Amino acid sequence: MADRTESSIVIDAPPSRVIEVIADIAAYPDWSDGVRSVEILTQYEDGRPADARFVVDAGAIKDTYELEYDWADDDSSVSWTLTSGQMLKAMDGAYELSDNGDGTTTVRYRLSVDVSIPMIGLIKRKAEKVIVDTALRGLKERVESS
Repeated sequence: MADRTESSIVIDAPPSRVIEVIADIAAYPDWSDGVRSVEILTQYEDGRPADARFVVDAGAIKDTYELEYDWADDDSSVSWTLTSGQMLKAMDGAYELSDNGDGTTTVRYRLSVDVSIPMIGLIKRKAEKVIVDTALRGLKERVESS
């Protein structure tokens, strides 16, 4: 799973607001295309999700999977890794936030996915690109509209 997809977007909000929306994983079905439901399984002492179960229906990819989260102490990033899935056999990702010093935040999203069905690498990367770009647009819209 060495290959990964990366993209970034500038959001008109400070990093604290962006990470707040990212941390509200239970609300992802409200703004993240394809996410049908999320159940927070465990939380850290600060209330942030540690493990969550997702039900996703994104066209060709329909799955129920669980992710484990690792939040940076300074709220500059969050990463996750797949702990169980049906169709997915691996998923590693991260949001990395950079304060632009002008009230905006650059958000970089990295994602690497592997599925249990045979899939050409080029098609897998294209699917990752769609997921990353859609997630970044949804995050921007959610943060800037609230």
